[in-house]
Amino acid sequence: MATYLIGDIQGCYDPLLRLLEKINFDPASDKLWCPGDLVNRGGHSLKVLRLLQGLGHNFIMTLGNHDLYLLAENHRYPSGHSPNPEINAILQASDRLKLLDWLQRQPLAHWSPRHQVLMVHAGVIPQWTLEQTLSCAAEVEGLLQSGKSRKFFDRMHKSRVRKWRNDRTGWKRQQLISSILTRLRFCDHNGKILPNASGSPGTQPPPYRPWFRHKHRQTHHITIAFGHWAALGLHVEDRLLGVDSACVWGGRLSAIRLEDRKVFQVPGFFR
Repeated sequence: MATYLIGDIQGCYDPLLRLLEKINFDPASDKLWCPGDLVNRGGHSLKVLRLLQGLGHNFIMTLGNHDLYLLAENHRYPSGHSPNPEINAILQASDRLKLLDWLQRQPLAHWSPRHQVLMVHAGVIPQWTLEQTLSCAAEVEGLLQSGKSRKFFDRMHKSRVRKWRNDRTGWKRQQLISSILTRLRFCDHNGKILPNASGSPGTQPPPYRPWFRHKHRQTHHITIAFGHWAALGLHVEDRLLGVDSACVWGGRLSAIRLEDRKVFQVPGFFR
């Protein structure tokens, strides 16, 4: 039995099939992890959702920003007709309810005691410990699985709050938690995030740094698996496993076998 950590798929169904074939993935015994962004831009998001949802407990994921976008469109267009054709194909599918109910129940952070790995989509601010990361993620997960989920999606991107404070409350707190876990790339040492920055390390203005380069980060002693950062590419260090290798942008789709850190890659989606 092996556990494979796979990068952002974003609707790239054919590269996903090629990668599963390359690693000889056995759905009866192997585990597949993904830090999110299953959908959007690759053209075949519906097929990706059906395949991964069908793996049952052998598939573990955390929600990414594109997954939250899909869930927001699901609430915004109860009868379908999203202006995004790839998303609309999901909203018009006969198994829409089953797929999106499954997606909405997925976590924002996953901790594996066996592998000693924390998986999130984007990153973790310097102030958060492992325990606080999981607790903050659970706050938003509770909203997503409650009757307040529609209000959360309505307000998801309306807050301009960018700096974390432990005493922050209400919707601004929950929106910021979501932004940190699904959109973070750069922040300052106080946990203030730099919005709309997608370039490689070094392109950011001071005093911002890549979230994993802050000296006093409270999670420096644990391994964090993440995606979201195509410009960073495959990034493997002792305690960092960045697996977004720009599949949807013509890069590669990557997988890391957690037991021995062996890397597997296949060509990505070509536009």
